[in-house]
This record gives sequence, C-alpha cells and structure tokens, in this order.
Amino acid sequence: MHGEKLGGTIGSIGGLVFVLVNAGGLPGVLPLVVRIAGVAAFAAAMWVVMRRPTPAGEPPTRQSLRTYWIAVAAEVVAILLGANIINRVFERPELTVCWVVLVVGVHFLPFAKAFDAPVFTPLAWSLIGLAVAGGALALATTATAAAATAVIAGFVLLGFSSLGSLRKAEAGA
Repeated sequence: MHGEKLGGTIGSIGGLVFVLVNAGGLPGVLPLVVRIAGVAAFAAAMWVVMRRPTPAGEPPTRQSLRTYWIAVAAEVVAILLGANIINRVFERPELTVCWVVLVVGVHFLPFAKAFDAPVFTPLAWSLIGLAVAGGALALATTATAAAATAVIAGFVLLGFSSLGSLRKAEAGA
C-alpha cells in the first residue's frame, strides 16, 4: 500500500477507535448515535482514501521513516508516563483521554516536513487545541467534556484522513 493511502488508513482507524471507545462516556442515547455516525464517517473516509489514484513518486526516505518511528515511540512513552501521572499524582483519570489527544496531536508535528505533507500541521494543531480546550472544559465541568473531546478528536482524524486525500487528488487533477 502506498504511503499516503497507508497514512490515511491509519488515521481513519485511529479516528474510529477514538469515537467508538470514548462515545461510552457520553450521556443518554448519544453513545449509539455517535458510534453509528463514526462508523459511517469511517466508511466514507476509507472510500475517499482508497479511491485516489496512487501517485507516482519515491518511497519515504530513511530519515522520514526514522522521524516516524521516533515520533511514534515518543508518543507511546508520553502517553504511558502522562497517564500514570494524571491518574496517580493528580488523581484526575477523566483527563487521561485529553492527554492522549494532546500527545497524538504533537506526534503529527514532525510529519509535515518529514513526509512533505502539509496536511499534518493543521491536523496536529487542531488536536492540540482540542485537547487543551477539552481538558480545561473537563476541569471546569464534568468528565463528559473529556469524553466529548476524544470523540470530536476521532472525527477530526477521520476528516483530515479524507481531506489529505482530497487535497492531493485536487492538486493532481
């Protein structure tokens, strides 16, 4: 699978996971509605990602792949350490999901340059801003805000997975 399609697929799967896992923290009938919408958005995103013609070009460089693996490793370590501190030191487990959204956002920042894919920059800053706003809202209100933050982050990932594919398709058309 070509790198852009692989990236769109990974982003779409990640977005779907955010939606499905965190919808349970929403009140009433919302978990069911949000999960159905998430599955529909995932199907649409995957259709957009897969319908694109595979662009000609060189595979990622070793440096790009090194950047990718360093970012992913740092992401895993940051999520685990941060979650541990949030849960054990601050005793605010509801904020863990906002931390995860923040770290996922930060991990996209080096990808824009490494893969010459500008779509990663607004994706990163969207998730970072969402995590900060959602964390503040969760502190000021209820844990539902944290769950909603993660669900919205999932839809953001799904949207950017599609958007990245559409932008490349429009540029090539």
